[in-house]
Amino acid sequence: MNRKSYQYYVSGTFKLGVGFGIVSLLARWVTGNTILSSPETLIKYGLAGGIGYALMGALALILFGFLAKIIREKYPDQHTIGDVLRQKLTPSGYWYMITILLLTSFDSLFVQAMGAGILIHMIFPIPVFFGMLVFTLFCFFIGGIGGMQRLHQLAGVNVTLIFAAVIIIPVYFFIQEGVYPVYDGIKLYHPYLLFIKNTDAIWFIFTAILIFLGQIMIDRATWQRVFIIEKEKVRRTFTLTGGIWATIPLAITALLMIIMFGRSYQNIYSLIFELVDKIQSTMLIIVFVLFCFSAISSAINAELHATTTLFVRNVMEVIRALTEQEKWKYTYIFSGVICTCLLVIVSIFTPHPLQLLFFFGNIYASMIGPMLYIILSKYTLPSLIPFASLIGTVGGYLFLPVTDNLRVIWISFAISTFICLSFFLYKSITKQSKERMR
Repeated sequence: MNRKSYQYYVSGTFKLGVGFGIVSLLARWVTGNTILSSPETLIKYGLAGGIGYALMGALALILFGFLAKIIREKYPDQHTIGDVLRQKLTPSGYWYMITILLLTSFDSLFVQAMGAGILIHMIFPIPVFFGMLVFTLFCFFIGGIGGMQRLHQLAGVNVTLIFAAVIIIPVYFFIQEGVYPVYDGIKLYHPYLLFIKNTDAIWFIFTAILIFLGQIMIDRATWQRVFIIEKEKVRRTFTLTGGIWATIPLAITALLMIIMFGRSYQNIYSLIFELVDKIQSTMLIIVFVLFCFSAISSAINAELHATTTLFVRNVMEVIRALTEQEKWKYTYIFSGVICTCLLVIVSIFTPHPLQLLFFFGNIYASMIGPMLYIILSKYTLPSLIPFASLIGTVGGYLFLPVTDNLRVIWISFAISTFICLSFFLYKSITKQSKERMR
């Protein structure tokens, strides 16, 4: 493929097999949120919550694998989620969905950038602004300008660093400290972490699976990888990715328990970075820092590339025809604007990752029904289907004063799914009536 072609930026030059497809998906989904949400999940819901967090990602990836196979078979000539939406929706429904995709893209990018800011603040004795300036410049050149081919080149390195950290560091500490002293220390100082019969944890696990499934179903970067993985290997790739991904949160949970045993803590989000104080080996400290930056940067690069592609290909090019040179120009401008916004916003706001996940959880959950309808249907769909997610999201938020966040997410999911099912039944009954009249 011609390197000057914009399609080279979107999809790279080759199809991915199972092995490299897994590497590419892991580079997208081992994120800063995985690192930063693990401490809060462990503290709030105990060991069951940590295991459940790993389970939610694994199940969501495996379930989406079945849809990915259908997507490849039904839309063989498309390259992005925006291409499919444009084919299946009316203009009003299409632009609504594109707006939601851009909104959730910025949310995802902000969570990763916030993770980078926390990491820089905890580890390096430099102002966060200057550290983030260097970090965002790196992401701009890799994810914003480099394109899919550059992401492929770095994916293997990122995943290698991630697994080097989550395998070597826990083994090192368990050899040093022993398994039983860690267990006894947790039992003495934090016995609530070992409480298994925690109904809140079970409720959290099922809700998190719902959120993560909705998040994957509208993830721009994941859809791009669906179209560049070899068709007959798509489902197997997602299934294996889910099983491998689950080991990352479990390893982080083990690291957190190593840090906490035999002591108390003051700050949830400083827990994982206190690991640096406990590591005696300079090499392991370097591996740990590289692990954090690899996870965060690979996720930002994938999301930045996918968001920029969505904007240029499915917004600008829909508004007016673009030459190849104009596509590249808008790519540079838009990705530069995003990186600048991340730099400024991260310097001002510092919300909790888990809170952000559940704040946008209503949107993700309410998207499941409409996206299933869009993927599985054979015809152009009316605006009611995509706008069902808006009705579900608003309906869920209306219940916030009288119930908790987890139930609100299920309410949003139920409302949007009910609308889609009702429309499906209405169309089926109408079709049968017309056939009988003939």
